[in-house]
Amino acid sequence: MPTDVRQGPEIWIRGPVAVPQAPPPPAPPAGVTPRRYSWVGTHGGAGVTTLALVYGGHDCGRDWPGPGAPRSVLLVGRTHAAGLDAVLRALDAFRYGPVPPGLDLDAVVLVADAPGRLPRPLARRVKAIEEVIDVYRVPWVHDWRLGETAGGPPRETEALAHLTGIGRR
Repeated sequence: MPTDVRQGPEIWIRGPVAVPQAPPPPAPPAGVTPRRYSWVGTHGGAGVTTLALVYGGHDCGRDWPGPGAPRSVLLVGRTHAAGLDAVLRALDAFRYGPVPPGLDLDAVVLVADAPGRLPRPLARRVKAIEEVIDVYRVPWVHDWRLGETAGGPPRETEALAHLTGIGRR
């Protein structure tokens, strides 16, 4: 064997090789509990039940959270014209109207009412909502329409998953 040929290390693998797992995300500091949320629909069919199934939290339907429910509220509406109008009315109720004391409005969650991009007039309404409060967008998920929520949240909703605590599991 010639001595001027460079040899690399010989590696022999025996048996199956385990694929390295990503380390689990850090747990919240001791004594700190992740915040829990109440999902409140601003109109019928907003998607509150599905969001509560996928992201966790309390499904309030279209009612304000009751005494045993989390006091942090995520308002939910669809991205069609009537849904966005309902979100704006709910925001006004939080500012000026009859909202039970002790509730904390954290954000608005807008669920796509159809696949694809929003028409320009609806996108302008969304922008107006984003100017007054944090907005999390949830894209159209065909499986959810069929009642199949086991696949978890869509990749585009990573920020919402992190907010609700499922990003830390």
